[in-house]
Amino acid sequence: MVDPFVQPEEATAAEAIAAIGDELAVFDDWMERYQYIIELGRKLPPFPDAWADEAHLVPGCQSKVWMEQAMREGRMYLAGASDAAIVSGLVALLLRVYSGRPPAEVLATDPVFLKELGLIEALSTNRGNGIAAMARRVREAAARAS
Repeated sequence: MVDPFVQPEEATAAEAIAAIGDELAVFDDWMERYQYIIELGRKLPPFPDAWADEAHLVPGCQSKVWMEQAMREGRMYLAGASDAAIVSGLVALLLRVYSGRPPAEVLATDPVFLKELGLIEALSTNRGNGIAAMARRVREAAARAS
């Protein structure tokens, strides 16, 4: 079975945020950025069907979003999926920043980066609220784990 939890690409959450900012800056308009974000979602590890249930559902999202976390050697690993392509991409961005980090680093990394990267403004209000709900869920899990 493929590990459903996202492995960190960068050494720290701050480096992941900087890398995402650099990648988004390559594109001239939001349609191209959306395509890029959708591609990120397609590259998420397969999310187990057994986890696509009420217990894993993130409340506050317009689309269905499921998340799971596990602690391994003092680090919090995250898995996620959505039934909407753009939302899967947003899940991928969040997990790239937060998965594989110690809970203290997750708590110290404010999701304000979503606003700073222009992602919140570029989304519909419902999607913006949804990504905020996902970030809240991740930080609550980190608080419980720390």
